[in-house]
Amino acid sequence: MAKLMAQNTTARAAYDLDQLKQLVGDILQQAKDLGATSAEAGVNSEAGFSVTVRMGEVETIEYNRDKGLGVTVYFGQRKGSASTTDFRPHAVSETVRAAVDIARYTAEDEYAGLADPALMARDIPDLQLYQPWDITPDAAVEMAKECEAAAFAVDKRLHNSEGAYIATHSGARVYGNSNGFVGGYPSSRHSLGCTMIGRENDEMQRDHWYSLSRNPAGLEAAVSVGQKAAQRTVERLSARKIQTGKLPVIFSAEAARGLLGHFIRAINGSALYRKSSFLLDSLGQAIFPDFIEIQEQPHLLQGLGSSPFDSEGVSTRERRIIEAGVLQGYVLDSYAARHLGMQTTGNAGGVHNLSINHQAADLDALLRQMDKGILVTEVMGQGVNIVTGDYSRGAGGFWVEGGEIQYPIEEFTLAGNLRQMYRGLQAVAGDVDRRGNLLTGSWLIDEMTIAGD
Repeated sequence: MAKLMAQNTTARAAYDLDQLKQLVGDILQQAKDLGATSAEAGVNSEAGFSVTVRMGEVETIEYNRDKGLGVTVYFGQRKGSASTTDFRPHAVSETVRAAVDIARYTAEDEYAGLADPALMARDIPDLQLYQPWDITPDAAVEMAKECEAAAFAVDKRLHNSEGAYIATHSGARVYGNSNGFVGGYPSSRHSLGCTMIGRENDEMQRDHWYSLSRNPAGLEAAVSVGQKAAQRTVERLSARKIQTGKLPVIFSAEAARGLLGHFIRAINGSALYRKSSFLLDSLGQAIFPDFIEIQEQPHLLQGLGSSPFDSEGVSTRERRIIEAGVLQGYVLDSYAARHLGMQTTGNAGGVHNLSINHQAADLDALLRQMDKGILVTEVMGQGVNIVTGDYSRGAGGFWVEGGEIQYPIEEFTLAGNLRQMYRGLQAVAGDVDRRGNLLTGSWLIDEMTIAGD
């Protein structure tokens, strides 16, 4: 039975960019009037809806209209922050005053403060991040039904479903500070996904597929998404267990994204100044083989990680983080950079469209290169220690022999050390998963310890 969360109308972006900029300006002025030596504020507003269909029936229709603002004020090196979701004038004033009251009584922090004014984004390019989808809930329901139906049609062993969904959201964010910067832009994000459950004898398996894009035209067709979810589920049936040993491992593009994410965590400024990273003091050192390049491209048109400026207003720029395997730079905001005696890299809030180059044409080429080993398509658990680099996670995937997938495997653990895994990277495939901020194909690692039966 459907749960109707709002009136049956198409959700629209609940924002006006000029009004949000004016709100940020008012906040900064109020902070100044209350004696703050400097201040910064961020405001966001978003609207959208999602629908879920399960077993051919509408399960949920949910509408979202979210907004929030945060303000940080400084009295010299003393800092106070407060936030609210209420944009009424008296609520905004109370929030600013709360931040001021906090700042008056906090201890001084020599590293606190706004980003360098010289680094603010002055020219804000249009990165085409706002691509609204003029779709009604009724049309979205039909598309989700089509997706799930296409999945069920793939194989009779698909006896159940966790549903197919459509989601569309758009909105805007504005950031400003008392150094004279106020900037903002609208954005959109749309997704389509499906999760299926298959059964063979007494065994059940589940798997999913989804498509994500800022532009609705960039989404995969609903039928294709359903078919991929179904095929991935069916391929997992009749999974076997494997023996403990040491083997080469391929991480599928989805799983490899996690390995790239662990690398970014390890070179993040907050981990570095706390001395809690296995890549501490690694600048200028070889982290990967010499054929690996990792770059950040913040200004890709319609990129899911694109942004003209970071969450401190610092202009983003393209750069190489790994060149010829060597670490060229860290991922820093202003606070971490001051701790390290360095300059912000424009990464307050995270990285922007990080990508790694590839050597193999596709996953099939990588399988042939490996010849015998394991293809990992799913990892689970929290066994990653960024301080030491130790890596131990449960996994599922496929046994590979003769350069071809032989059968599904399950209930095994991967163990290694991230530093050794990065140095042992043999090749990256061109099957790039573009559904996020970290863009990578599948990885072939020379050897890992497999704990099975």
